Amino acid sequence: MSLLCVRVKKAKLQGPPDKFNTYVTLKVQNVKSTTVAVRGDQPCWEQDFMFEISRLDLGLIVEVWNKGLIWDTLVGTVWIALKAIHQSDEEGPGEWSTLEAEVVMKHDEICGTKNPTPHKILLDTRFELPFDIPEEEARYWTRKLEQINSLGDDEYSFQEEVQKKPLPSAASQCSFEDADSAVDDRDSDYRSETSNSIPPPYHTTVQPNASVHQFTVPSRLQQQGVLRETCAVSLQNYDLDYQEHVAIRRYDSIDSTVSGRTDTESTSESSQMTSRQCSIGSRRSLDRSDSPAGSSRYGSSCNVSQGSSHLSELDHSHESAHGSEQEDDHQERVSNHSYHSSGSYQKDGQALHREQEEPHGRGEEEKIYETEEKRADHSVALELEKPKDVDAGAHVSYHGDNEPPPFPPARAHWIRAISKVRLRLQEGQDEADPSKPPWLKGGPAGGLYGIDSMPDLRKKKPIPLVSDLSLVQSRKAGITSAMATRTSLKDEELKSHVYKKTLQALIYPISCTTPHNFEVWTATTPTYCYECEGLLWGIARQGMRCGECGVKCHEKCQDLLNADCLQRAAEKSSKHGAEDRTQNFIMAMKDRMKIRERNKPEIFDLIRDVFCESKLTHAQQMKTVKQSVLDGTSKWSAKITITVVCAQGLQAKDKTGSSDPYVTVQVGKTKKRTKTIFGNLNPVWEEKFYFECHNSSDRIKVRVWDEDDDIKSRVKQRLKRESDDFLGQTIIEVRTLSGEMDVWYNLEKRTDKSAVSGAVRLQISVEIKGEEKVAPYHIQYTCLHENLFHHLTDVHGNGVVKIPDAKGDDAWKVYFDETAQEIVDEFAMRYGIESIYQAMTHFACLSSKYMCPGVPAVMSTLLANINAYYAHTTASTNVSASDRFAASNFGKERFVKLLDQLHNSLRIDLSMYRNNFPASSRERLQDLKSTVDLLTSITFFRMKVQELQSPPRASQVVKDCVKACLNSTYEYIFNNCHELYSREYQTDPNKNQDLPPEEQGPSIRNLDFWPKLITLIVSIIEEDKNSYTPVLNQFPQELAVGKISAEVMWSLFAQDMKYAMEEHEKHRLCKSADYMNLHFKVKWLYNEYVRDLPAFKGKVPEYPAWFEQFVMQWLDENEDVSLEFLHGALERDKKDGFQQTSEHALFSCSVVDVFTQLNQSFEIIKKLECPDPVIVAHYNRRFAKTIGKVLMQYADILSKTFQSYCSKEKLPCILMNNVQQLRVQLEKMFEAMGGKELDAEASDHLKELQVKLNNVLDELSAVFGNSFQTRIDECVKQMSDILCQVKGTGNVAANARNTVAQDADNVLRPLMDFLDGNLTLFATVCEKTVLKRVLKELWRVVMNTMEKLIVLPPLTDHTGTQLIFSAAKELGHLSKLKDHMVREETRSLTPKQCAVLDLALDTIKQYFHAGGNGLKKTFLEKSPDLQSLRYALSLYTQTTDTLIKTFVQTQTAQVHDGKGIRFTANEDVLPDKGSGVDDPVGEVSIQIDLYTHPGTGEHKVTVKVVAANDLKWQTSGMFRPFVEITMIGPQQSDKKRKFTTKSKSNNWAPKYNETFHFILGNEDGPDAYELQVCVKDYCFAREDRVLGIAVMQLRDIADKGSCACWCPLGRRIHMDETGLTILRILSQRTNDEVAREFVKLKSESRSAEEGT
Repeated sequence: MSLLCVRVKKAKLQGPPDKFNTYVTLKVQNVKSTTVAVRGDQPCWEQDFMFEISRLDLGLIVEVWNKGLIWDTLVGTVWIALKAIHQSDEEGPGEWSTLEAEVVMKHDEICGTKNPTPHKILLDTRFELPFDIPEEEARYWTRKLEQINSLGDDEYSFQEEVQKKPLPSAASQCSFEDADSAVDDRDSDYRSETSNSIPPPYHTTVQPNASVHQFTVPSRLQQQGVLRETCAVSLQNYDLDYQEHVAIRRYDSIDSTVSGRTDTESTSESSQMTSRQCSIGSRRSLDRSDSPAGSSRYGSSCNVSQGSSHLSELDHSHESAHGSEQEDDHQERVSNHSYHSSGSYQKDGQALHREQEEPHGRGEEEKIYETEEKRADHSVALELEKPKDVDAGAHVSYHGDNEPPPFPPARAHWIRAISKVRLRLQEGQDEADPSKPPWLKGGPAGGLYGIDSMPDLRKKKPIPLVSDLSLVQSRKAGITSAMATRTSLKDEELKSHVYKKTLQALIYPISCTTPHNFEVWTATTPTYCYECEGLLWGIARQGMRCGECGVKCHEKCQDLLNADCLQRAAEKSSKHGAEDRTQNFIMAMKDRMKIRERNKPEIFDLIRDVFCESKLTHAQQMKTVKQSVLDGTSKWSAKITITVVCAQGLQAKDKTGSSDPYVTVQVGKTKKRTKTIFGNLNPVWEEKFYFECHNSSDRIKVRVWDEDDDIKSRVKQRLKRESDDFLGQTIIEVRTLSGEMDVWYNLEKRTDKSAVSGAVRLQISVEIKGEEKVAPYHIQYTCLHENLFHHLTDVHGNGVVKIPDAKGDDAWKVYFDETAQEIVDEFAMRYGIESIYQAMTHFACLSSKYMCPGVPAVMSTLLANINAYYAHTTASTNVSASDRFAASNFGKERFVKLLDQLHNSLRIDLSMYRNNFPASSRERLQDLKSTVDLLTSITFFRMKVQELQSPPRASQVVKDCVKACLNSTYEYIFNNCHELYSREYQTDPNKNQDLPPEEQGPSIRNLDFWPKLITLIVSIIEEDKNSYTPVLNQFPQELAVGKISAEVMWSLFAQDMKYAMEEHEKHRLCKSADYMNLHFKVKWLYNEYVRDLPAFKGKVPEYPAWFEQFVMQWLDENEDVSLEFLHGALERDKKDGFQQTSEHALFSCSVVDVFTQLNQSFEIIKKLECPDPVIVAHYNRRFAKTIGKVLMQYADILSKTFQSYCSKEKLPCILMNNVQQLRVQLEKMFEAMGGKELDAEASDHLKELQVKLNNVLDELSAVFGNSFQTRIDECVKQMSDILCQVKGTGNVAANARNTVAQDADNVLRPLMDFLDGNLTLFATVCEKTVLKRVLKELWRVVMNTMEKLIVLPPLTDHTGTQLIFSAAKELGHLSKLKDHMVREETRSLTPKQCAVLDLALDTIKQYFHAGGNGLKKTFLEKSPDLQSLRYALSLYTQTTDTLIKTFVQTQTAQVHDGKGIRFTANEDVLPDKGSGVDDPVGEVSIQIDLYTHPGTGEHKVTVKVVAANDLKWQTSGMFRPFVEITMIGPQQSDKKRKFTTKSKSNNWAPKYNETFHFILGNEDGPDAYELQVCVKDYCFAREDRVLGIAVMQLRDIADKGSCACWCPLGRRIHMDETGLTILRILSQRTNDEVAREFVKLKSESRSAEEGT
């Protein structure tokens, strides 16, 4: 028999690439194999196939097929004669063959092809060279292997066999790799092998696994040793093998190819685990006698280095909990590995002969491993030199060089190598031998003991394998605590058992065992459904029955049935003694297992790799497992102890709302029951039952019942087999039981109608014959799952979790890729592991890698589904979620603890989310989102499943984490601000950024640090807002990362900033402008990111207070700057001659400059946008003072120089416009500063300033108006002269009115000529307000001048002049009087002249009104100057009596302001001194009686002069005082007006008691009269001297009728403008005696005393 190797390489197809999706089918000797399908016109398959060929006269048929939607089409065929295929060990380049369209047939067999197509295919075909194995050797080994298989677990003496017979080699009976194995069960069909159930007695072919059983399988103990040892090795081998295969197609050592197949990675490029059936390279390494040194090199040295470096990463996640233990374990693994691999099973002992290795040249890659190679070679050498040191317990002898070789030398070398390896395995026990190098010392893995024995827990001193650095650098990926460490990875004993159980579950899986041959069946006696235990009886309750195995069930249950047809049929047949039938079933089962092994080799390879079994051990175990399946129940028995512990959440069946539950337990035919617990839905029984079981397909039926003892139940008992109410059941497959189990089982329904809820807790102890002490299946499943996970993730995936690509509702139940998933699912199905337990186990595994990419999302989904399973209870059940969870087989405490630790770890990682989930990586951001989802799921679990009252809300937890991260981020950027800023934002790379360390942080010498910090803070907030907020969007109301970021950053920044500003305030080493700039940056940061945050909204922030002092400092400095600027602006303006800024503007540029500067300053304050009203008020007050100071200085400078400019034409107007413009601009600034809202103090300050400027403008207007006085005087004099020439009487006839108007025009011409020129100029040059002020001043000057020069004449009488002088002094009209005095001529206006002047006044008034453009009419009418002039004019036309009466009625305060006169009923009563009289010169006491005649109405006044008191008068001569009394009033020209008393000599308090009578007439009442009392000193021959004067108004005593008056004496008469005007007019009436007398009386004043 020959071995045909075919490699399908590639093809060239003619046509469009998208048309082809091709695969290749190979057919030879009724065996067909198929490649995968590949798309494109140049498909590349690169797949190897092997066929066992017994007939060389046939041919190999190669067909290329194109896959179609419904059927596939043939592209072409190649037929290759087997005789034409050459023999070779080497893989060749292949040959191109043309595909042909048709085949040529001969005797119903294909013998060629015809009709070439344009398509070609590249194939490499060859026959492998066979071993030179004699026929008897083959027979011997075949027999030996059959013997071993029959022995099973019994001890077998290896030594005897070695001594009895030489050791020839043969193929195993149960070939590990069958010749007709296919790539994929979908594409392969088996034609020959299924019928050929019994293999031929001999294999002449050289199969790769021919070496597997070249020595007898050792005892169970030894087996365990091999298993444990190889497991320790393979952990490291795996990683290496993968790398080797990918890098270069190398020859592997036999170590990895004993089973004839490379690791699955060898074909990872084509993504098909099963594409290469056999590694040709490895075959060559078996057969070639000149195998290169590489086999040793890769077998030993590379593995050591790889192993150690891999280990450094392997268990970092578990360091904290298992540090020392692990280092021990590392040591053991490495040591075992190093000697194991160095002595790998090399063909012809090449590893043992170093001299043969030396000549081979080393490539570049070999040098890398040189040191390790030496070390490995050294270990080999040691072994060769010291065969005597082998442990005596091994009892292994082998043929040395002295004995004659019983078979060829190559074979001898081969056997010797195997023996050597076995010796080494046993050497592992010899720990005490110090002569061995450290890597040869075995640990627990080296010892050989069984499952039953306890592991050796003694610790070895660890050998450090990795530097501390690599430990630090290794990335934390999962929970580091003991919870997450997968202890099953270390439990070799458990792993060994699970390995066997897994093989058992997968070689004959429940999911695809033989389907039943169901037929509809009617039960004639009551029968029960195998699956649900429901009734089958009669036509009404028909069922299905299997024709093969006889199982009966409902139609609806047939899909749920998991009883294997073949197995049941075999059991049934063996029980009934039908041996032939049993044998047939057993053959069918064998075939099924064989097909399974052939179809799914990747499954068994993966199991072997996961549990680190050598191919040798693996092949042996496969045989054992197959045998145990075939043995089935015939040799199977078990003792089962079931403790019914308790139940939870049962249905209430009684009317009382409760139940009386009890439990029945049935195993096979044996049935037992517990006692009844009355009225309890959560009963506790704690009853133990013992059963024996002899059939592994038996089931345990546990049913819960509600005991009823009433008439209804008794009736029911008559009708049915059951009298009690059904509460639920659970049916447990016996095969799912293992070891000591404490398991909750959910109660199931029997029929659709039954209402069921709750779970029952059972403690089950199983002692299966042959495996008495084993772990429960849940523990075993955990071990399998964890080891698979570890293998795929840590060993195979370099620590990266591979996320399976699954879709659909049940995607969360897919934990691995297809192969691994099938393993765990089959195991779970076979041994009754609930899917929720699988999920929780996978969750626990993932929690050790929760930081790997994509894992948080998977964990979140997984936990959400676990939550849903426990929390979403159905309507029919009243079990709480926490009770359901308490019934979890995973372990309540364990899962809760796992979640708690995961929760803590997640919080820690979220607290560093910036490092762990950088914004630059979209994948990590997605992981961040999933991590938060996971946290939420944990919270949901605590709330809904654990039913905790108030677990921490996920949003709050994340919020706290985010805050914690931001705190540390802020601290980091604060401490590394300069460096980070330079790195991120330094635009000029050449700029030297090396600052001394003390300058890099905040400094009081400068403020550079803070803007950089603000920039970094903004970048953090922006990143949070734009990158993290959209990701962490699960809690939109509660968690906005951007906002939290801003809030935290601001709070921390505020603390530091506040402290820094307090320090700066003490020293003030920086410029105020720098502080202002920083203030602006801080304000921007606050407004941009902080202002609208909920925590700050509506609150006054603190930051303005930090800068208040610096802003005030800036305002102080700004005031000085403003004043300097003002002086500069005025100087410039002065040089330019106060030019108007433009033709439209009437003011000069200095005003503009001053306010531009002030506005700029204010704009800066305004841009601070200070949100604190108190601080804004402070700024405004300070700035208002600056404004006041600047503007008043401006006004003062103008006022001082204004007089000098008045002579210029336009300049005074422009200067006044400037002041007015100041007022306008000030008003605008007032509004800009807030107007009515402005702080009261600042507002008052500005209003006060406005008033001051108004006064300045008034003063300037007055000065400007007065500057025209001289020219107006001239004009008015000319008017006066023209007026004098107007003749005529006072009564103007109607026809003479025109002449009056003409005269008025003539009189006005000089004045109008002057006003016309000037007012036109003012109208164009002055601003409106200024113009009005100038017009007012001119109006005042014109009116006053006309009154002074035209209406009011000069006084002639000397005494009158004196009086008017003194009166005018007080009135401030001295200048007027002086002007009067200057003029010689006396003038008085005639009535006509008055009429002309009156008309002229109207014309002037119209002129100043200027049709509304000038002064308002009301102002002109009411102006005191016009009224005074009008009044003076009106007085000219009045009689003397009227004028005197007017005087009496208007002048009420002539002496002592009218105060001090006291009245009493009579003179005997002396009144108190009056108040308000300053410095009286004496007092006169008079008695006045007022009498009115009842008939005529005439008034008569009697005056009695009683006395004078306290006269103040100094004189050296005779003093003779007398009193003169004069009655002043109208209608007195013909009456006695004056009386005098006698004089009293030298008496300063004279008594007179003289009475006088005045007749007043009846024309006027007493209010038109007054008494003037004058005390004089009588002098002979000259004028009497006046001592003092008193005036008594008769109206004051009119209502009294009679009284005594006490009148203080004053020095003179006081009068107002009216009085003075009347006096002036009367002084002109020289012909009127009454007038003359009146003027004299009122002009008198106290004479000068002697000595003064």
